Amino acid sequence: MSAAVGSPAARTGLLLALAGSIAFSGKAIIVKLAYRYGVDAVTVIMYRMLFALPMFLGLSWWATYRSNKPVIPLTRRDWLGILGLGFSGYYAASMLDFWGLQYISASLERLILYLNPTLVLVLGWLLYRRPIRAQQYVAMALSYGGMLLVFGHELSFEGRSTLVGAALVFASAVSYALYLVYSGELVKRLGSLRLVGLATSVACLLCILQFLLLKPLSAAIVAPEVIGLSLLNALACTAAPVLMVMMAIERIGSGLTAQVGMVGPLSTIAMGVWLLGEPFDGWVLAGTALVLSGVLWVTRARP
Repeated sequence: MSAAVGSPAARTGLLLALAGSIAFSGKAIIVKLAYRYGVDAVTVIMYRMLFALPMFLGLSWWATYRSNKPVIPLTRRDWLGILGLGFSGYYAASMLDFWGLQYISASLERLILYLNPTLVLVLGWLLYRRPIRAQQYVAMALSYGGMLLVFGHELSFEGRSTLVGAALVFASAVSYALYLVYSGELVKRLGSLRLVGLATSVACLLCILQFLLLKPLSAAIVAPEVIGLSLLNALACTAAPVLMVMMAIERIGSGLTAQVGMVGPLSTIAMGVWLLGEPFDGWVLAGTALVLSGVLWVTRARP
């Protein structure tokens, strides 16, 4: 049960949700900074996941053995589900996202990823025939209109690279939406923290294995700045936000946490202008306002 509005627990929950959203949004900025040192997506994501792996293994252990609930042994079906969700929700989604960031701005990347609630609605209709109401159609039109506004503006400057990058990041959003749609049964059985810990650990191992298969070991020798940025990414933009958002949900509920999380695109844009020198104009502002309005409407319109 969420805390009463105005209580110390509620204020703490709001601060945790705000900090978690800003920390999550910093991921794209750090990745773009790392690319300046001549590394590619495979190497950057390998280092991020290498540093994050011990934290996610620890999260899985804590959620399994330190909670008050009885330990549920994992069946073969559970492991298959964890492998599938780890591949879709964290490995494929992260790899496609990092790859797309080589071609588009951090601002456009964040707006595309924020279409996720609308993708969950569409997948629910395609896979389970869940109806979509008129209000939700309008909300989706707002969100996609805002994204296309920023996309079209960036396309006029960068051309084909914008098209490639946007397609990759959109595929990342679809991959993560599939994870959300199919994770419901395992979340109920294992709990959200245990599932996140196990699925992300699988993704970390897949990213490390991908590097070993595709790159020579000499490719691991990178600039010290890349190591530092990857460590910061793993700590501040991967593990810490997961815990902060979970703690926020415990205090203020998932709905309010999601609404506070809408500061994410705004913080990405601000950091992109400040740290990366990305342009900020009326097109980006209008597109962001439309995307956030649509996502907020979709979230509130859900049964």
